[in-house]
Amino acid sequence: MIDKILQILKEEIVPAEGCTEPIALAYAASLVTRALDGRIAGKMCVRLSGNMIKNVKSVHIPNSCGKVGIEYAVALGAILGDSKRKLMVISEVDESRLDEVSRYVSEGRIKVALEKEVPKLYIRIDAWLDADSDKGTSDKVSVEIRDFHTNVTCLELNGKSLLSDSEKRCSEKSVDVKESYTDRSFLTIDLICKEADMVDTAAISPIFEKVIAYNSAIAQEGLNKEYGIAIGKTILEGIECGDYGNDIKNNLTCFAAAGSDARMNGCPLPVMTTSGSGNQGMTCSLPVIKFCQMKSYGHDKLLRGLFVSHLITIHIKEVIGRLSAYCGAMAASAGVSGALAYLDGMDTDKVKMAVENTLATVSGVICDGAKSSCATKIATGIAAAVDSYFAARKGRCFRYGEGIVGENIESTISHVGTLGCDGMSITDDVILKIMMEE
Repeated sequence: MIDKILQILKEEIVPAEGCTEPIALAYAASLVTRALDGRIAGKMCVRLSGNMIKNVKSVHIPNSCGKVGIEYAVALGAILGDSKRKLMVISEVDESRLDEVSRYVSEGRIKVALEKEVPKLYIRIDAWLDADSDKGTSDKVSVEIRDFHTNVTCLELNGKSLLSDSEKRCSEKSVDVKESYTDRSFLTIDLICKEADMVDTAAISPIFEKVIAYNSAIAQEGLNKEYGIAIGKTILEGIECGDYGNDIKNNLTCFAAAGSDARMNGCPLPVMTTSGSGNQGMTCSLPVIKFCQMKSYGHDKLLRGLFVSHLITIHIKEVIGRLSAYCGAMAASAGVSGALAYLDGMDTDKVKMAVENTLATVSGVICDGAKSSCATKIATGIAAAVDSYFAARKGRCFRYGEGIVGENIESTISHVGTLGCDGMSITDDVILKIMMEE
């Protein structure tokens, strides 16, 4: 069992520099250049799912001097990206060449279109070496990514696949992401808490040491400087001047939000993502790290707390999906609430209460794309998580039949999945319509 869980953690917790949607787009564009042996395509047609458009439109791209948008993500990946680095594709760019990127965009070489009836995470780039491709003599490259951020299901040059046999087999399976990734259906809150007690921390340390180092560094960056609305820094300033209480809730909230402040506004530091999202990765890790610091818990206990938080987040996100109108940071906030209860020595029933209290409170928070307000939503989610943990400590919880609360925690999580996938599908369309009209 633990081997299966470790494989899930390795699949879900990976490094990325920048918001994962524009980075996935840059990665796809870098594959175009690789297919053309380093030559830059003369023009590209980029077709994206609505959720991809939503999550790329407004977020700052790292190492781009503050640029935003689909065209810049594509051009940066194509001209300066390194496809071998995957979600770190633009972590080391030659900034002296950024004028080339801007010029490529301004020349109108990239055309973007909404692709309907595709997975929520979908990228298709058709590119031609010559801008005047209508004559039919130009080399053509096609790249497709679907379901998760580095899942390349098509890479062709002039109709011939460039994927290896093993990559082809993987891409065929990955048309359904659940067939490609290790099965997660066996996860329950009971099992997660049981395995957290028994796991050898030496086995999970290599993963979570990176989580602690990477995510703490970007959170500190967000506290030191002013990124976007700087909600994390704002809360910290309130603590320091006495306007806010120097309590657990405010300290956990400002630390988590600060990381998102920095990341959503172009900070080039990498983070360890969870379930395809850096914001989720920071949300389910930074409050746990800060909580253990404030409580003077040992490192072994911290690792177990991160184990609980991440697995609960993965468990909830599995039923919601990679991208939706349901804010994934709320799922991660529920993971934090459960981890706080676990670290406080509560029994599994109270861990469940904490998770359920959080889900019942903040499950209506929408995802309207990656941008500065992700940090304020994280602050809201973590504040609710702390309240939910404290309520659970007193044995206080919502009851079956109150809104989306089910007969038990697993039923409630299933309801959250229905809400995120089915209930919010129209919401997703409306959000995209609003954003595309602006």
